[in-house]
Amino acid sequence: MESVVLKRFDNYFSAHILHTRLAENGVASYVIDENTVTLTPYFSNAIGNIKVIVAEQDAQAAQALVEQFEKEALEHTVCPKCGARKFILVPSKKAGNFLVSLFTWMFSNLAISAENVYQCTACGYETKTLPEPDVNTTNE
Repeated sequence: MESVVLKRFDNYFSAHILHTRLAENGVASYVIDENTVTLTPYFSNAIGNIKVIVAEQDAQAAQALVEQFEKEALEHTVCPKCGARKFILVPSKKAGNFLVSLFTWMFSNLAISAENVYQCTACGYETKTLPEPDVNTTNE
């Protein structure tokens, strides 16, 4: 049986959440390379991160579920500045955060940022926490 990489993650929390949600919807999946990336994160890019894999015959249904899950997660999160619904987690651009990343990279070969922020990909708005859901768009 052939398997297909459904999605890649840099942390095992998100990988296991997807694995569990797929199982709840009747799609068998597996999490691979979890231990390697968790114990030695600097190998993450070399091995392609933590992967959630599914059987080739389940790939189309699983991808549809992933798209549905992502849509649900951001459905009610609206940027207060521009109204877009797409946020990503990025390192903060503060000078102190840059210094922490530089020192951790110099002494451990792994750049770790001390502070991350959510950034709107449309306008660049940054916030430490995701904006509150827009209660006017809830499904009833």
